[in-house]
Amino acid sequence: MLRRHFLRAGAVLAVARRARAAAAPSVLIIADERPAMEVLAAQIERRVHLRSEIITPDALPGSLASHRVLVVYIHKDLPAAVETASLEHARRGGTLLLLHHSISSHKRKNKDWFPALGVTLPLGDLDAGGYKYFDPVTFDLVNLAPKHPVMRKAPATFTLAKTEVYLNHQLEGPRTPLLGLLYRDQKTGRQWRQDTAGWQRPLGKGQVFYFMPGHTVADFEDDSYAQILANAVAR
Repeated sequence: MLRRHFLRAGAVLAVARRARAAAAPSVLIIADERPAMEVLAAQIERRVHLRSEIITPDALPGSLASHRVLVVYIHKDLPAAVETASLEHARRGGTLLLLHHSISSHKRKNKDWFPALGVTLPLGDLDAGGYKYFDPVTFDLVNLAPKHPVMRKAPATFTLAKTEVYLNHQLEGPRTPLLGLLYRDQKTGRQWRQDTAGWQRPLGKGQVFYFMPGHTVADFEDDSYAQILANAVAR
C-alpha cells in the first residue's frame, strides 16, 4: 500500500510539473531566416529554461496573449500584420525583443515601426550621418550598463567576427543604452564609437529590447551575446 501511495504521489507531481511547464511564459519567434533562430531558441531553453516556438511571418497567430515574449528577426519586408501585432504586444504589457535587421533599411517603408521605436535611419553619406551597413567585418561590443539585470554578468567588452555592423542609427525618446559598438573601417582607418548596439525602451505597458548583432548563426553561438539575449527574454 505504501508503494502505491508513493506511485500515486509521483504521478500527481509529474502531472503538476507538466501543467506548470505548459503554463510557463512562452517565447514566440517570428523569423524569415530559421537557422540562427534555432540556435537562439536552444540558448534560451538552456540558459533560462523557457521554450520557444519559431514561426514565419505569414503564420502569425490570431492572438499573442499566450506569449509573454515576442522575438522579431525579419530580414526582408516587415508585413503590416506583424508590425501591428508586435507593437500592440508591447503596449499591452509584453516584451518585444528585436534583433539585427528588424531595424534596417527595409523597414523604412513601414508606417508605424520606426516612429513607435523612436528610430530614424538617415539617408545620405556616412560621414554626414547617413545610415550604412558593412559586412563581413569584426567589431567590438561594449557593456554600457553593467548594473542592469540584462547586462550584469556580461563582460566589459567582447568581439564578434565575420558579421555585420550598422552605423548611424539615430535614436530619440527615453531608453536605456545597453550595448555600444567600436568599429574600425579597415579601408580608411576611421574608428566608430556609437551607443546604439543594444537598448531597452518602454512602450505602453510593456518594453522593447533591441540588439544589433545577429547577422550570422555564429553571433548567437557567442557565449556573451547568448547570455544577454537570454537575460532579456527572462525579464
